[in-house]
Amino acid sequence: MRNKLRRGFSLVELMVVIAIILIIAAIAVGPINDQLLLARETAAISNIRTIQTAQAQYYAQFGSYAASLEALGPPPGGNKGPQAANLIPRTLAHGLAGGYLFALHGSETGYTVSATPAKFGSSGRRTFFSDERVTIHENWSAEPASGESPELK
Repeated sequence: MRNKLRRGFSLVELMVVIAIILIIAAIAVGPINDQLLLARETAAISNIRTIQTAQAQYYAQFGSYAASLEALGPPPGGNKGPQAANLIPRTLAHGLAGGYLFALHGSETGYTVSATPAKFGSSGRRTFFSDERVTIHENWSAEPASGESPELK
């Protein structure tokens, strides 16, 4: 009689392997998600610093702070000027970048900039605030950060 060679894996063996892979993947998802949130928050902080630098340049050129993000952004066409100084990227000038919503309120004597997650908890865990003093403040809740919030360390 001829010996039959067994080829391949049984369904039970394949299911055990898939179950092990799913368990390992479930363990890895938490840290990966935390790193993704940290990356988005770090990008938001970097964007606030970009806005701070742009406001300093705008003040040096025009003698007052920009009243809006659009005033710091690129012109829709033509030459740059006080309405569109071309100091920040277009995406940031529209107020949404990296899962964060940015708002800028400026006057001749100062400005405030805030960054809040577009969807708190999934695009970010912190809110940020800064003003012409260039100190960045953070808040670890959905409540928007303010000048009284703890400083970013």
